[in-house]
Amino acid sequence: MANETKERFIEIYTREIKRDGADRLLDFLQQKCDFFTAPASTRFHCSYEGGLCEHSLNVYDCLRSYLDSDRAKNTFGLDFSDESVAIVSLLHDVCKINTYRTSMRNVKDDKTGIWSRVPYYEYNDTLPYGHGEKSVYIVSGFMRLTRDEAMAIRWHMGFSGTEDQKLVGNALRMYPLAMALMIADCEASTFVEERAEKK
Repeated sequence: MANETKERFIEIYTREIKRDGADRLLDFLQQKCDFFTAPASTRFHCSYEGGLCEHSLNVYDCLRSYLDSDRAKNTFGLDFSDESVAIVSLLHDVCKINTYRTSMRNVKDDKTGIWSRVPYYEYNDTLPYGHGEKSVYIVSGFMRLTRDEAMAIRWHMGFSGTEDQKLVGNALRMYPLAMALMIADCEASTFVEERAEKK
């Protein structure tokens, strides 16, 4: 599954993203960080090896589905390039690279009362630069983002962060791609991934 997910990510990335520096960023993701093996969280959505890449693809699918709908195009006039859609969805969470490490903890089995050591992911951010802004910072080190793309990645957490609510609302109103990405991220993590984990 992890290999298929990685292959699909690379296929979409290389097909859609042609910007100067995109090849160097992909090389970085493959060779110099843990993007393809990292979880997306410590204990919530996609909290397993390869979860970060899988979550990024789920966000891509949700965003693509929404933007391809008649409602998005005809009612709201949302029309973004395939490249922009791929960039913001596939790269919105690169801030999570190299931040999770495997540790061990003791867990008691409720039925047997026996304690055992089990692995878990521990959050260890060595570049504390925020969330969305950290992703923008990392991507911008390799390739230039448009303002719409940078704002979408920066504000993809929407109102769930600690920022001033008025600032978040203004950003989402001014940059429709940010609103669309926020919704796709929410849909992927709350519905797509939680349902998959319950099966």
